[in-house]
Amino acid sequence: MAREREIITDRLILYPLSDSEIEEVIAAEPDEGMKQAYSEMLAGCRQHPKQRIWHSVWNMQLKDNATITVGDLSFKGLNSNGMVEIGYGIKQEYEGQGLMTEAVLAMVLWASAQPGVSSIEAETDPGNLASQRVLEKAGFVLNGQLGEEGPRYEWKGTINSQN
Repeated sequence: MAREREIITDRLILYPLSDSEIEEVIAAEPDEGMKQAYSEMLAGCRQHPKQRIWHSVWNMQLKDNATITVGDLSFKGLNSNGMVEIGYGIKQEYEGQGLMTEAVLAMVLWASAQPGVSSIEAETDPGNLASQRVLEKAGFVLNGQLGEEGPRYEWKGTINSQN
């Protein structure tokens, strides 16, 4: 099914969920912390309908089997300075295959081309080495600041394809 907005990579289809689809994700989510995060994203979609794309959950499905969801991504709003923050997660059975790096890179390339976006940032737990590696491979560098979750990274528009 073609959607209003979708990003297609070599192995993935990425698309924003509708409000009702986000409600379904919330209802099915067993982790209370993630349930809260998804609820905040849904609230952002409803509070900012003209900018909902910057609040929505983006689904990650396999391109060769679009019935399989492997993870999701989101932005945490577009601030007045044009900064968007990206967040992401992948199901454990799909870790280590480069899918998250592929998705993050596709999303930041897309976001960087959108009107009003001047910078893209992310933060990750200091102990989450896999997430740090995803960010580095997608062209993010540490910016010297700490966020709520840990060190902050800024996308510099370059790609580090080294392993």
